[in-house]
Amino acid sequence: MSYPPTPPPGMTLAASPYPVPLPPGWGALVISANRGPYLVSAPSSYRLKIDGRDVPGMAEGTFHIPVPAGEHDVRFTDLLGVPAMTTRVVVQPGTGHRLSFRFGGWRNRVYDGAGTDVTKFGMWSNYTLLLITSAVIGVVCCGGLGLLAMLDSSGPS
Repeated sequence: MSYPPTPPPGMTLAASPYPVPLPPGWGALVISANRGPYLVSAPSSYRLKIDGRDVPGMAEGTFHIPVPAGEHDVRFTDLLGVPAMTTRVVVQPGTGHRLSFRFGGWRNRVYDGAGTDVTKFGMWSNYTLLLITSAVIGVVCCGGLGLLAMLDSSGPS
């Protein structure tokens, strides 16, 4: 099998809100993604990639994506290609494999159809990163201003 797998003629890796007919030797990923706590819906600002290939048509909700049977690397990446969540799945021919990508307030996680956490990598939420960055900048700025004030007050009068 070549990497990434090549779809047969007329078959592309594309998200569909409805089940699609599967060619022999293919299965389906049934992927759902929530909006997340973000102002802009997370699935609309992130890209779904299967085996390194972009999957057009993915949005908030549940979508069916036909893929060749076998092991696949599935991930959501930001616009720069930095992964937010990654997992690996084995798809059986003729069946659907459910994955739920949950963009959370603190961490981003991936769950399978049984509710088991199958996240290989889950980046902290954008809000968590913003909170940590703001705290560090606040300490550096306020600490720097406090140090300057202390040095200024201890100088000759």
